[in-house]
Amino acid sequence: MSKLVLIFALGLLITACTSANNHSLPYDAWRLGFFAPDYMEVWIETANVLDNSGYVIFEAASGVPSIGYPRARSKGIPEVFKGDPKGWPDRVGWGKGKYVKGADLPKQLYIRWRSLVEPQTYQARIDIAEATREIMRKGEKTFCRADAKWITDYRKAIVIGLAPGGIAKAWVTGPCLTPIEIARVQGTHVQRGHNDGDSGGKYDPPSAESRAYIEKFGIPYGSW
Repeated sequence: MSKLVLIFALGLLITACTSANNHSLPYDAWRLGFFAPDYMEVWIETANVLDNSGYVIFEAASGVPSIGYPRARSKGIPEVFKGDPKGWPDRVGWGKGKYVKGADLPKQLYIRWRSLVEPQTYQARIDIAEATREIMRKGEKTFCRADAKWITDYRKAIVIGLAPGGIAKAWVTGPCLTPIEIARVQGTHVQRGHNDGDSGGKYDPPSAESRAYIEKFGIPYGSW
């Protein structure tokens, strides 16, 4: 077991007996979402949450995050690559994920994921500051274009981008509010590989479209 996992697990053991009923949310639940840059395909093994009351949620998210390109129904290799994986979008969306129900706002996030295009396995811990939780509790008057009304909205979603090289970047955002960057961390390489080494070092390959993009343009390390 890696040092990072041991540190996170120790935090869980210390606080796991704490009740999750002491919530500080002005809404029913907060959301955790993930995305990856175009063509930089990722598989999330686990995203564990330690909330502010000491409650632990294992596998709050897993699987494939959202990605712009390749499209879900893409077939074959296009003549022109329309996606651009360099850097982060000016305004991130909500990513692919779900609401974390029955928990307070997060204190720590532990993520382990596979970068299929390298291929490598990474893990990272993101500490959520009290200042970030204050942002998530604060309601703001805003005009929501979705229904053309003025509403009180909350930044109740944490969105995390996962990029090659083990980069994880996080924002808080709301349906009608501008995202705010809250963290950028450098993950560590998991030497044993994915699935705790049970895979024998073998990785599922990325899609043919992503492979073709990388063969032509490479991986834009340093842009994230």
